Amino acid sequence: MSNTANTTPRQLPPGLDQAKFQSFLSRAWDICGTENVDVISPTTELKDGHYMDPCKAHDMHAVYERDYFVASAVLFPRNVPEVQQLVRLANEFVVPIWPFSIGRNTGYGGTAPRVPGSVGIDLGKHMNKVIEVNEEGAFALVEPGVTYFSLYEHLVKTGLDQKLWLDVPDLGGGSIIGNAVERGVGYTPYGDHWMMHCGMEIILPNGELVRTGMGALPNPDSSPDLPPHEQPPNKCWQLFNYGFGPYNDGIFSQSNLGIVVKMGIWLMPNPGGYQAYMITFPRDDDLPKIVDIIRPLRLQMVLQNVPTLRNILLDAAVSAPKSSYTSEAGPLSEAKMDEIAAQLDLGRWNFYGAVYGPEPVRNVLLTVIKEAFLSIPGSKLFLPEDRKEPHSVLRTRAKTLQGIPTIDELRWVNWVPNGAHLFFSPISKISGKDANLQYEVTRRRCTEAGFDFIGTFTVGMREMHHIVCIVFNREIEDERLRARWLIRTLVKDCAANGWGEYRTHLALMDQIANTYNFNDNALMKLNETVKNALDPNGILAPGKNGVWPQSYEKSKWVLGESEPWEPAGVGSKSS
Repeated sequence: MSNTANTTPRQLPPGLDQAKFQSFLSRAWDICGTENVDVISPTTELKDGHYMDPCKAHDMHAVYERDYFVASAVLFPRNVPEVQQLVRLANEFVVPIWPFSIGRNTGYGGTAPRVPGSVGIDLGKHMNKVIEVNEEGAFALVEPGVTYFSLYEHLVKTGLDQKLWLDVPDLGGGSIIGNAVERGVGYTPYGDHWMMHCGMEIILPNGELVRTGMGALPNPDSSPDLPPHEQPPNKCWQLFNYGFGPYNDGIFSQSNLGIVVKMGIWLMPNPGGYQAYMITFPRDDDLPKIVDIIRPLRLQMVLQNVPTLRNILLDAAVSAPKSSYTSEAGPLSEAKMDEIAAQLDLGRWNFYGAVYGPEPVRNVLLTVIKEAFLSIPGSKLFLPEDRKEPHSVLRTRAKTLQGIPTIDELRWVNWVPNGAHLFFSPISKISGKDANLQYEVTRRRCTEAGFDFIGTFTVGMREMHHIVCIVFNREIEDERLRARWLIRTLVKDCAANGWGEYRTHLALMDQIANTYNFNDNALMKLNETVKNALDPNGILAPGKNGVWPQSYEKSKWVLGESEPWEPAGVGSKSS
């Protein structure tokens, strides 16, 4: 189908009829060119694609029907001025737009818009330049389409990979900007990606261009004849986050207040040496002991990086699908999980980390780490060369933990046929008691819903992200319904224990935002006040993370928390 052959979308933007939508498209063609406008028509096949080639119109891991969170069209602007023009056009027609960088926000909604019929703005197809890599300052300045793979390739091509290291998440195909503004994490000492950003160029909902931090101070050598987006930045833009006056960067993370078109990211200088390792723990009930050992070592920076503690089934799923271990349906038994751990020479819990620095430093750190963790009976330490199995998580982590991107770990999604997944991501303090309770609550709910518990604890500076991977067969409606019941119930359970999610899928945004309701929802009132001031027409990503503009009747758009599926004889009462 040509881009102009069928201009009737599968879902019109709210408030627009076909004639007005056609007028909007005509103007968008003038801005981007017809080749950069795709209409999602009733005859457009909604192909899920795969991680490296994701769909751009809907959520490839849809928990609702594929055409529920669906765009009316997807636009591919070629530069900053075109994005600005499209934003102004959206204001003129009052069309909701949903910007995304690459579209690999897998497990959280992908490219799908919260409001069906929104117009997707794909920033990554054309706006994909590495603008600068600065060796002396150890930073990069990038556009939205720069992925971890492409920045790493740039470092290798220029010979800078021996001097500067990236921090990468589990999968390296995502946008550096997209991951940082969603507050994603990696695993080196630079693992908090939002913490490591420095300086942004942002298009506001009225189309105006701003630079944050030191970027607001013009470069004295810049020509005033250049358009703002082409002006050379202040030389300290990527060196000092704050600049002068109120610090605004935070309102543009996980928000619908602006479109980030340039961002600085700090890179890690080569530490002078590196060693990845894994420690396995044989018993499921070792969990609280492990976490209580982690806490002081992390706070003291003996554990320099972002370590992870993975449940056996996460590593087993990377190795092979469930069908290779059992022909039985339903969640695996304790005995079966012990059997799988023995078969793979892994623990029921598996800890991954690395030490950085010259050899004497590494040796001291490893000695302390071994003494602490190997005090747990039956625990074992492995180095990458000790693991000979195909698809070794440790050998993959040996790359990830030094900033080399991969996609090897995506294999766990194939645990079941037609594998899709939701991420449930609550935050807790680093304590054995909290970890054990959170594990008990989430695992029990997974069992009630008929799913295996697959999860990992990712340890930050003073907190833990508990990532529960809800893996289901996307082609079976019953499994989609069970997955939805499970994640909605887990939100309630965790809120009842004081644990809030840090990031979520489109379908859960309203529910989770409503758990952050201190003092009569004071935070949401603040967010809505700022939203309405900056975006009075409500065109930019309405509903993202539960923030709805005043132009939307919120009660008609918020998704309900009840689901048509519930385990027999078990209510969804919070624990």
